[in-house]
Amino acid sequence: MQALPLAVMAFLLYLAAASWQGLTLARRVPPRAGLVRSFGALGLLCHLPLAVGLLGRGETLLPGLTTSAVLISGLAVLVLLGVSLFKPVLNVAAGLLPLAGVILLLAVEWPSPEKGAGMTPGIALHALSSALAFALLAIAAVQAVLLGVQNQALRHHHIRGVVQSLPPLTTMERLLFELIWAGMALLTLSIVSGFAFVDDMFAQHLAHKTILSLAAWVIFAILLVSHYWLGWRGMRAVRWTLGGYLVLLLAYFGSKFVIEVLLARP
Repeated sequence: MQALPLAVMAFLLYLAAASWQGLTLARRVPPRAGLVRSFGALGLLCHLPLAVGLLGRGETLLPGLTTSAVLISGLAVLVLLGVSLFKPVLNVAAGLLPLAGVILLLAVEWPSPEKGAGMTPGIALHALSSALAFALLAIAAVQAVLLGVQNQALRHHHIRGVVQSLPPLTTMERLLFELIWAGMALLTLSIVSGFAFVDDMFAQHLAHKTILSLAAWVIFAILLVSHYWLGWRGMRAVRWTLGGYLVLLLAYFGSKFVIEVLLARP
């Protein structure tokens, strides 16, 4: 099957899952976790062939903008569906799944960089750990948005609607920091493997990506340490999480967009 029909099918399935979960949050329909996971999993089955096809082209050093976006969004959906079996994080699907679908639709027409000899095992480890770290921290960012909505609603004594559908505030905060810890472990592996296996960051135009990734690591590290020692939580935790993720977003996609699109450099 061609890329566009698969992308459209995945988008519609993701949209169906996200719509039901969004209506559940709004208390318009009863919770149906199995239904949301089923539609999400079917969308992922359409998503994965596109990601595998892009990876199979063997890009020069690291996955380009299109491949990275498709791979990371697919991994984020996979991680979310898996974690939701054990943790109450399925509400994140309302925001994450439509985004993954839109990325697929854009990717089928986006120009790909020139292809080369492919990735070495060390570079593959770096790319995979980077993608998993970004995917987990993407889920954490959406979780932070939900936590922020919940905090603001409770602060203004609004206890109906979305707030009633969310887990207790303490559970939401615990889930957020669990996601950040897991994402930080993978981000650390990504940075260490990058220093170990990337020969010349400046020649490969990766210096800015590394600097921004280190900056994001520092932001998340400060948040985790301050949460443990100083009790940071609530809106402060939300702001630091979103700030760290914004820096990571610039690290992963900002540089690729400039090099591959604005400068038209593979």
